[in-house]
Amino acid sequence: MNETQIIKVQHLAKNFGSFQAVKDVSFTVNKGDVFGFLGPNGAGKSTTIRCMLSLIQANHGNIELFGKDLRKHRNEILARVGSIIEKPDFYRYLSAEKNLEIFARISGKDVSKKEIAGMLDFVGLNGRNKDKVSGFSHGMKQRLGIAQTLLHQPDLIVLDEPTTGLDPQGIVEIRNLILRLKTEQNKTVILSSHQLSEIELISNRMVIINKGQSIIEGDVKELLNAQEMVVQLEVSDLEQSMLVLTTSFPKAIGKKINERILEVQLEKQQVPSLNRLLIEAGVDIHSMEPKRKLEDFFMKIIQS
Repeated sequence: MNETQIIKVQHLAKNFGSFQAVKDVSFTVNKGDVFGFLGPNGAGKSTTIRCMLSLIQANHGNIELFGKDLRKHRNEILARVGSIIEKPDFYRYLSAEKNLEIFARISGKDVSKKEIAGMLDFVGLNGRNKDKVSGFSHGMKQRLGIAQTLLHQPDLIVLDEPTTGLDPQGIVEIRNLILRLKTEQNKTVILSSHQLSEIELISNRMVIINKGQSIIEGDVKELLNAQEMVVQLEVSDLEQSMLVLTTSFPKAIGKKINERILEVQLEKQQVPSLNRLLIEAGVDIHSMEPKRKLEDFFMKIIQS
């Protein structure tokens, strides 16, 4: 079957007693996506993922993976899914290689030592095959966890907050590894995170959820480009710059940061005109920096 839609979640809801963790979440993930599942802590991300992996049962809604109903084809579906929920756990005093051998047997797959060595090499742990996991850093354990998800050659990888607690180098390593899962392993990846700047760099599509509800879904670049921009300018004459702004762009919002820095919120297509009018007014522009980031977009969505 030529599958283009890997995940389809419709109107998912989950209660824990009187607490409604997920109220109404819907989204779709297409084949080849690195799909960002975004939301603040407590938004319902992990609960949704647990429902999607059949770790807990939803109260309402439908979940389809690979075009099949999760309730009717659970075992068949999960055989094609690899996941890390929160953080991977290993036998600390066994080697990385031995851990993967054990997990391979648990999954019922016949995985050779050569294949395990290849997986460890893929995640950047080549040469550490025989080392005990107790000596691994947090970032190395995360990468070993991704190797573990590959043991049964799944089509879909689900990662729940994989960069939490990592240092900047570890975050970059995991980010690059996720991108390689798509480009080199042809995997579809769903990435749950509240680290929104990371999602901007990694994901091609995303959904934002807040307070147990999906707010908006779509292509990352299109969603960001559709928004107003925040531009920070370093100028020679702040007062003249404010006069140009209020006269020519009455709907724009200008904010003085200091004696030389002006921050302006306006539509993207208006930026060239602002630049030209400032120059014509005798204002020297020493720098112009776009400030629109996914964090700004995210805050605008959840505060509306």
